[in-house]
Amino acid sequence: MKTTLASTEYDADVVLRDGSTVRLRAARADDRDAVHEFYQQLSPESRYFRFFGKPHVSDVVDDVVRAVGSEGVMTLLAEVDHRVVAIGQYFPSVDMPGRAEAAFAVSDTYQGHGIGTKLLERLGMVARSRGITAFEAYLLFDNQKMRDVFADAGFGLTWDRMDGQTTRVVLSLRETEALHEKTAARSRSAAHASLTPFFQPHVVAVVGAGRHRGGIGAEICHNLIASGFRGRVVPVNVSGGEIEGIPSVARVTAIDEDVSLAVIAVPCDQVAAVVDDCIAKGVKALLVISAGFGESGGPGREREAAILEKVRAAGIRMIGPNCMGIINTDPAVRLNATFAPVYPPEGRVALSTQSGALGLAILDYAKRLNIGFSTFVSIGNKADVSGNDLLQYWADDPRTDVILLYLESFGNPRKFSELARDIGRLKPIVAVKAGRSTAGARAASSHTGALASSDVIVEALFRQSGVIRTYTLEELFDVAALLAHQPIPAGRRVAILTNAGGPGILAADACEANGLELPELSPRTRDALHEFLPAAASIGNPVDMLASAPPEHYERAMRLLLADERIDSLLTIFIPPLVTDPRAVAEAIVRGASGAAKPVLATFMSAQGAPPELRAIPCYMFPEAAATALARVAAHGEWRRRARGAVPAFGDLQLDRARTIVERTLASGGGWLTPEDVHGVIEAFGIAAVIPVAAANEEEAVAAARRVEWPVALKAVGPGIIHKTEVGGVALGLIDDEAVRRAYRDMAQRLGNSMSGVIVQRMVSGGVEVLVGATLDPTFGAVIACGTGGTLVELYSDVVFRLQPLTDIDAAEMVNEMKGTPLLRGFRGAPAADEAALRDALLRMSALMESCPEIQEVDINPLKVLPRGVCALDARIRVERPRQARSRRISY
Repeated sequence: MKTTLASTEYDADVVLRDGSTVRLRAARADDRDAVHEFYQQLSPESRYFRFFGKPHVSDVVDDVVRAVGSEGVMTLLAEVDHRVVAIGQYFPSVDMPGRAEAAFAVSDTYQGHGIGTKLLERLGMVARSRGITAFEAYLLFDNQKMRDVFADAGFGLTWDRMDGQTTRVVLSLRETEALHEKTAARSRSAAHASLTPFFQPHVVAVVGAGRHRGGIGAEICHNLIASGFRGRVVPVNVSGGEIEGIPSVARVTAIDEDVSLAVIAVPCDQVAAVVDDCIAKGVKALLVISAGFGESGGPGREREAAILEKVRAAGIRMIGPNCMGIINTDPAVRLNATFAPVYPPEGRVALSTQSGALGLAILDYAKRLNIGFSTFVSIGNKADVSGNDLLQYWADDPRTDVILLYLESFGNPRKFSELARDIGRLKPIVAVKAGRSTAGARAASSHTGALASSDVIVEALFRQSGVIRTYTLEELFDVAALLAHQPIPAGRRVAILTNAGGPGILAADACEANGLELPELSPRTRDALHEFLPAAASIGNPVDMLASAPPEHYERAMRLLLADERIDSLLTIFIPPLVTDPRAVAEAIVRGASGAAKPVLATFMSAQGAPPELRAIPCYMFPEAAATALARVAAHGEWRRRARGAVPAFGDLQLDRARTIVERTLASGGGWLTPEDVHGVIEAFGIAAVIPVAAANEEEAVAAARRVEWPVALKAVGPGIIHKTEVGGVALGLIDDEAVRRAYRDMAQRLGNSMSGVIVQRMVSGGVEVLVGATLDPTFGAVIACGTGGTLVELYSDVVFRLQPLTDIDAAEMVNEMKGTPLLRGFRGAPAADEAALRDALLRMSALMESCPEIQEVDINPLKVLPRGVCALDARIRVERPRQARSRRISY
């Protein structure tokens, strides 16, 4: 299959180990002059290593360029400021299918930055998607730099000394845990390096700093100084003069020392010129506060694209535009590059928000709750730096323990999921996602597409990647307060300690409604409580100590409950009676929780709120909020403790067969595959299916039925027939010729010209009907579905979703979460169905969507799950050629 290599499909801007960026793109035939110039400028040593001492570079360049556009060959160029600084290329082997020879060259100036590794990673990704399983490369034995690139990349290697000078290395392109860990570690390191100039700048230039308070630039300049920024602040104002007592300069290029960070707060039509000035100065990072870009419509989007192109070409990073700024509370930095009037206390929580206006409210609310921040970022339009970048920075930030996200949209959801799966096991990620309504649900013609609303997919993404989802900002900070100060519980078992029965009952109801458990206390704990509590007290769970309970009873009871092996966490409730000092109770709760390895939460139901003495004990106004926060964190703990899972590699897939069918359909315009082609694709991926026999008329239908084992099913076929049962296009259990004739005539009369024929299939008895499907979401990529099947699937909405790629753990969870799962396990004496085969079918569906990205929708409904194996009875597949134009993105 011929591939067009001038496509932008694999173009990306990647971050290098020093934090700078480089553009990778597929080479074009018109790149010959640039490639020739690149090789001419290589040092003699680099040219020697690349070409094994060949003297005529022009001949080699001709070979390299001639290969661009050739079938199967891939050439990637790395560019900085539109200059080629590195080349990577592979040539498929003629003698060994599945292998390709790879070669690389990096400009002497850019060696040691990690470009070779990035080219290798990207070429490997492309090759893997095209069925290549291994690279081989030939090196001069003393080419230590390239040997190190191969050795450190994470691929499985074998080395073979060819002769006295040459070594051959074979790299397995199989995705392994070792490769994932190496790639993830490089990504985090690169992200940290690229964002360090934002959070730890030495010199900050404020472009647009006014002399009079009230303007955005003036407020940012004031906040930087008022917060005690440890570096140097330089106001930039075309009129000159002093601002905040500091001499200003007219342009960034006039600053007499290196500038780490430039904060830009000028009218949108002036931003491009300021960016040019910053690039000329060599500024490492840009924080664009100015609005009037992508958020404002067409012209704004063009302005945003233009400055992004400048930034990417220069190899620097940008936050914004249309953002509020950034904060770093580190005492060694004390950076407040925002126009917010609030500077939060130092803490262990990091926060990213897309909304600048909401960021103002968030900072104020968090300060009133005494939640301290390590860093705060308003990312605005996230033209360059995104939430994924920040996740990787915070993963290695020693001052951050908890990550909070306010999201309005996703840039690269698949990358987000990969990052969250790794980072969330070390640092909890809590997110509130705006835009949960169904107003944006897209029309879809398959069951899977119709059921996969945007918010359903977001829910699946968060659940799959271990993100703690909250539905309001208040709940976000309820969870943050718990995570910031208390350990994650080891389970869902909760003890409730109260001095009032009513709130204790409310708390118990809220716990059970949120999936928490209230176990019976151990006899030892109950006996110990009996020793000091009044006879009228209740020592069940909740433990009601009565309104007269003194502070010392709280402390003593807490120690007993936290020591009970049946308890994972403790919720204390206090309603101030006239005789008890709330501050003394708060102090007792703190003493009772000291040294405990289990989380403690408090509810103080008083108008005055939580006493300051509680300090590290998260306190809530009402028990329902406490129970909800605890349930979210307990579920996250379960996710952390579960196995990571693995994406299986199937050795029996017939990829060429499936690709041939898809390409043939695309060549004729795409659309729905014929029943025969659907069967071919499904069978190629190892999912058993009933063979469809096509019939164009009544006599052919009868003849087909005679060849198929009785009884048979008759199903109408036609370009406008989507859901067959809805139009009377299905007849089941036909046992003889006459039954087939009657069914055919009835369908033909009912459907008229919309029916072009039928397919005939044997009936499959027994088993449980399920839906297995997938839909390609324009934002989230491939989404896999599993649910109760049959004609009522959309009515029942018993469908579970996960994002591709599925791990074996994902597939098991999907089956377990279906409401119809008891049917698979022998409901009311029925034989149990083969759950392992269903899980296998889900994993094969994920592999199908990975290997055939042109597939837009797949429905297997019903898939019969039999006592042994599965069998697809009806299926549909729609394909379209993917759009070629893609926006460039930062990739690690």
